[in-house]
Amino acid sequence: MEMTGSFEKTVRDRYAKLTKLLIEKDISISTMESCTGGMIASLITDTEGASGIIKGAFVTYSNEAKIYCGVPEETIFKYTVYSKETAEAMAASCKRCYAADIGVGITGTFANPDPQNPSPLRKVWFAIETDKGCYSFEKDVLLLDSRHEYKLFAANEVCSRLLEIINKEDQDT
Repeated sequence: MEMTGSFEKTVRDRYAKLTKLLIEKDISISTMESCTGGMIASLITDTEGASGIIKGAFVTYSNEAKIYCGVPEETIFKYTVYSKETAEAMAASCKRCYAADIGVGITGTFANPDPQNPSPLRKVWFAIETDKGCYSFEKDVLLLDSRHEYKLFAANEVCSRLLEIINKEDQDT
């Protein structure tokens, strides 16, 4: 399946909306990204003023990097790197390390098998940690034509959930 440039524009526009909402509400955010390779942080920082809300980001492509940045080694060994539990640990760790209001952790596989971490292909796990709790998600990924398209697809899913959670928690206050 080929995604057009209009999808990328849609994702970028959604991230601009998200970033402006975070700025307006003075909500800080941090990310720990594996499969998206920093794309989520990059999309957030594409909006003017993002430096006021993004505390920092980790790109933790390897297991060792995840562990170094605070994901418990036993979580990876017990549940694998591709799991809800690892995504939750990533979100909690980056939130804590950067003292942010929101932490986002994402891990997953796209089209190529990972010999060091066997897992089903084209599946992502991500978690969003806030002061009110942790929200976890698992998403099957469409068969796409490029790594860039896979990253955009996953980043778009995260953006959708972030917008929902921010609005939900805002209503609960």
